[in-house]
Amino acid sequence: MKRIALFLATNIAILVVLSIVLNIFGVDSLLQENGVDLNMQAVLIFAAVFGFGGAFISLGLSKFMAKRAMGVQIIERPSNSSEQWLVETVRRQAQAAGIGMPEVGVFNSPEPNAFATGANKNKALVAVSTGLLQNMTADEVEAVLGHEVAHVANGDMVTMALIQGVINTFVIAISRVIGHFVDRVILKNEQGYGLGYFATVIITEIFLAVLASVIVMWFSRQREFRADRGGADLAGREKMIAALRRLQERAHGEDMPGQLAAFGISGKGKSGIARLFMSHPPLEERIAALEQMR
Repeated sequence: MKRIALFLATNIAILVVLSIVLNIFGVDSLLQENGVDLNMQAVLIFAAVFGFGGAFISLGLSKFMAKRAMGVQIIERPSNSSEQWLVETVRRQAQAAGIGMPEVGVFNSPEPNAFATGANKNKALVAVSTGLLQNMTADEVEAVLGHEVAHVANGDMVTMALIQGVINTFVIAISRVIGHFVDRVILKNEQGYGLGYFATVIITEIFLAVLASVIVMWFSRQREFRADRGGADLAGREKMIAALRRLQERAHGEDMPGQLAAFGISGKGKSGIARLFMSHPPLEERIAALEQMR
């Protein structure tokens, strides 16, 4: 119920904020002065429906797509002691975190990595790579599992979907307002929408989406610090630090593909402006944050 209320409140807040922003910049008056009538309310509702709709459809399909994209083999009945330990560790941590037992799976990758996903924190998925199991100690794997369980318990998947929905709404609405302005005011097109409108919308959406991704990635980095703290609470701070140090040794490995990169535990370090587009903070910063944690 709280998540539904948050979703509705966020939608309403976005519509209000966008209306205020557009009024402050005098978009309505400018269009009226040029004899152009734009149904701003309809544009905002359209943007909110498609902006949040796309984000939540992606969230709803996240577990299914992750299984297919990464080739995750779900452990339904443990076939050996390693799988038994993996399932029992996740079960114990899930109980400690107050969430339902996630599905536990393994995907084939030489790089140490893991991710958690799912629309419902009581029906999530926690998956680890074969490389992680082969290159980390049991204590380090336990810490990584704690990090992923913390992601689920914190509701990070839903939170990121809400943030992406907010960003999508802004991008869709503003690009269409700019496109309408170019088509009607600059190109003086009075019937229907011409090529200028569609070209402007596409170019503006791409540009704004790139800028907006900086905001999304900032939130993603903050949730990584929080999940590290959660992993430290569930498995122990020293184990969590040891796991991150182990990942540092393999820092040149490849990220997971597409959107799944934001849900993995490692992430590659970057510098300069590329740092703004990182889904994960540098490992040295995450280790330092844990060392300062009381």
